[in-house]
Amino acid sequence: QLQLVESGGGLVQPGGSLRLSCTASKFTLNYYAIGWFRQAPGKEREGVICISGSGGSTNYAGSVKGRFTISRDNAKNTVYLQMNSLKPEDTAIYYCAARDAYYCSGAGSLVDFTSWGQGTQVTVSS
Repeated sequence: QLQLVESGGGLVQPGGSLRLSCTASKFTLNYYAIGWFRQAPGKEREGVICISGSGGSTNYAGSVKGRFTISRDNAKNTVYLQMNSLKPEDTAIYYCAARDAYYCSGAGSLVDFTSWGQGTQVTVSS
């Protein structure tokens, strides 16, 4: 199983920004599609956004369109999730996951992603 580690979570006020990082160890991220998912208290885990090995992105959550962007730095073996204009409803544990394929899946189903990080908490509150 591929090893992924998320970082960058924390407490932020509504309207603020955070950048999450997903770093791989013991394998090269370049060849994998990487997705970000989140799970709010009492809710199911949902797909947020994905980036393919070529750098193209696929949005899974309509609620983050225009606010969240995903990018990758292959030299650092890291994928980033830039979150702007954060809202209280963005509060969740955020996970990154690797898909055993170069391209993102169309629907963002959890079963399409085989390796998961441990998650990082994001809390949006005043």
